[in-house]
Amino acid sequence: MDINNDKLIYREISDEMRTSFLDYAMSVIVARALPDVRDGLKPVHRRILHSMNELGIVADKPYKKSARIVGDVIGKYHPHGDTAVYDAMVRMSQDFSYRYELVQGHGNFGSIDGDGAAAMRYTEARMSKISMELLKDIQKDTVDFMDNYDGEEKEPVVLPARFPNLIVNGAVGIAVGMATNIPPHNLREAINATLAIMDNPDITTMELMENYIYGPDFPTGGIILGRSGIKQAFETGRGSIVTRSRVNVEEMDNGKKRLIVTEIPYQVNKANLVEKIASLVREKIIEGITDLRDESNREGIRIVIELRKDVQADVLLNQLYRMTSLQTSFGVNLLALVDGAPKLLGVKEALQCYVEHQIDVTERRTRFELRKAEDRAHILEGLKIALDHIDAIIALIRGSRDNAEALNGLMSQFNLSEIQAKAILEMQLRRLTGLERDKIESEYDSLMKVITDLKDILANHSRVLEIIRNELTEVRDKYGDDRRTEISDADFDMQDEDLIPVEDIVITMTTNGYIKRLPIDTYRTQNRGGKGVKGMAVNEDDVVDFLLTMSTHDNLLLFSNLGKVYRIKGYQVPLSSRTSKGMPIVNLLELEKEEKIKAMIAVKKDSGSANYVFATKNGLVKKTATSEFTNIMKKGKIAIVLNENDELIGVKETTGDDEILIAASNGKVARFHESDIRPMGRKSIGVKGMNVDGGYVVGLATSKEGSHILSVTEKGYGKKTPIADYRMSKRGAKGVLTINVSEATGNLICIHTVNGDEDAMIVTNEGIIIRLSLENVASYGRNTKGVRLINLSDSDAVVSKVTIVEKEEAEEITETEENAENIVENTAEIIDNDNEA
Repeated sequence: MDINNDKLIYREISDEMRTSFLDYAMSVIVARALPDVRDGLKPVHRRILHSMNELGIVADKPYKKSARIVGDVIGKYHPHGDTAVYDAMVRMSQDFSYRYELVQGHGNFGSIDGDGAAAMRYTEARMSKISMELLKDIQKDTVDFMDNYDGEEKEPVVLPARFPNLIVNGAVGIAVGMATNIPPHNLREAINATLAIMDNPDITTMELMENYIYGPDFPTGGIILGRSGIKQAFETGRGSIVTRSRVNVEEMDNGKKRLIVTEIPYQVNKANLVEKIASLVREKIIEGITDLRDESNREGIRIVIELRKDVQADVLLNQLYRMTSLQTSFGVNLLALVDGAPKLLGVKEALQCYVEHQIDVTERRTRFELRKAEDRAHILEGLKIALDHIDAIIALIRGSRDNAEALNGLMSQFNLSEIQAKAILEMQLRRLTGLERDKIESEYDSLMKVITDLKDILANHSRVLEIIRNELTEVRDKYGDDRRTEISDADFDMQDEDLIPVEDIVITMTTNGYIKRLPIDTYRTQNRGGKGVKGMAVNEDDVVDFLLTMSTHDNLLLFSNLGKVYRIKGYQVPLSSRTSKGMPIVNLLELEKEEKIKAMIAVKKDSGSANYVFATKNGLVKKTATSEFTNIMKKGKIAIVLNENDELIGVKETTGDDEILIAASNGKVARFHESDIRPMGRKSIGVKGMNVDGGYVVGLATSKEGSHILSVTEKGYGKKTPIADYRMSKRGAKGVLTINVSEATGNLICIHTVNGDEDAMIVTNEGIIIRLSLENVASYGRNTKGVRLINLSDSDAVVSKVTIVEKEEAEEITETEENAENIVENTAEIIDNDNEA
């Protein structure tokens, strides 16, 4: 068979697919999924309301079958499935979906439990009173009309909308490549914000948020937590708003407590929520709930959760917030059609677009009324002429052969227009009476005043705005109500520290970066020279490197050898057994390949610290305000800039009026005032703090921590020395001797400032930890080697971290050294059994 090539169109399939998909995408975006910024309606909702208005199914008329309405909509305007139309109409009638329902339903229109509406043949509907405000004056040429899908009907492009429906009722829609999710707002607040924008176009979004429209107002109530999400959504059109159920804690007669849920977040299925809570109880993820009932009825929501007598109600409620949809996030995406194209809008811009639409509607309505008035005045002018020449007109009409001759005669002899001549020919004889003549003249005079007023409105923009203000105020006063959703400044942190008990802990970390936490009472206090308790299991190539005491709720700042700082909570460090290695720190922090943690600081609330003082291995120091370390997260930030071949050794909190003490491995300490170091930012190198004279810095301390310096060597020797024995110098000095180092003592490994009544926890390379009272450590002069603090094997040595903890009553160990090791082992076994229990 021959093919006529003249009828073939050759195209690349990729070009055809691209063009066809874009056409489809734009059709979905413009004609189905996104609302218009002017009336806040998608085409299907607009067509439903327009069809109901045409059928006369308005608020003051009887209900009509839903099937009749749906049939009219799909037959005239919406060539899609009847289910889509009916579902849209059902949603407009649900008081838990729309803040202000646009349709009044009669029958089963679904429930907040997810139950579907009855079939459309069973239900009835009509327009609500407020929806009639969307269509008011639509017959007065206030909006454009376009052909329907088959060209036989006309439908409005947009509705006049006497209130900002996009903001008031919100919208949800998924298009192609984009989506919209606009929360509902309070009508009174939205109109007040609109009026404020009209009065002051330069008003800021923050001013609107603080004084007029405070945030979303969901139909199901609830509590919005925090204002940052609202602010971001109002300003940018995108934001996440956390909403929490309204829950009251009641005490029952038997002394138990129960949680009463009376409001739930927007778009949450209540039945699924109750089932989720029940599932958590069955699986024992949440314990302490003895009974769960849904007592909701026509009066409102009521979910009852009864608790066990020993359960803390607030803690369990926080668990429910975290694990169920009692607390949810609403992702705002204020995307709407502006001039036929999708645009992301802030609340102010959306309301400005609405005001522009109202200006257009008001001016078009005014021009329409002006045309009608002028047309009527024109006819009345003709009737007045007829009454002034009634005898001649009657004679002319009687002498005419037909209507056309009479019409032409009136137009030529009396200088009348065709419209006026026709009106005269149609005039009834009763209009010839004197009373009727007075009525015509009175109507004409009244019309001339109306025409003058309408022209003045069109000539003065301020009058147009005044009309819009009056109409918006009328709608606000008629339909406005109180806010349902409360806005709270409460914290909504899903970590919820209320679930974590506040307790003192020990944080331990090895050289290879294994970190863990333990209760502080795991380690017993021993006398000086004790054998210690096995603190943790370590690999042959790993040693304990760091030990710190803090609270589970304190922030833990971790400073690395590369000069970076990280922050986590104490309870975020995994809890482990006494002899376990713990978790690799790289699982908690995003460390670089060669990065290791070299210093830790427990940041307590209201600590009063003003600065952090840093010391590096090569003797540099730096002082930086603590305020620069408030927003440190897991990725970390630069704490100090380091020179090549240098690394961070220590960090201390200072008040701004402390003395700084820096120790070097050669046994010397430099003492100078904090004021010698000028304040610097995080991204700075620092200044010379100590001349290490061939050694390297091993310790940093401050005078506020105590009156004595505790010096410890790598072979387990140590002593206390009064700080007063060290002379004050300027920063950069070589310092004075703090301990007489030798081959027997080993190099100085660290210093601490103490009062002498604390306990010291000493860690060795082999993982041995001893806790001893510093009251048992004698005070010696600077130029001495001190006493043995811990008995070490030939292969063992003290690592670079010795931690000072609060004083505990020392245990009396009177047994011989041979029996001491057995006691330690038995104690370790008891502690392990207690931890397992």
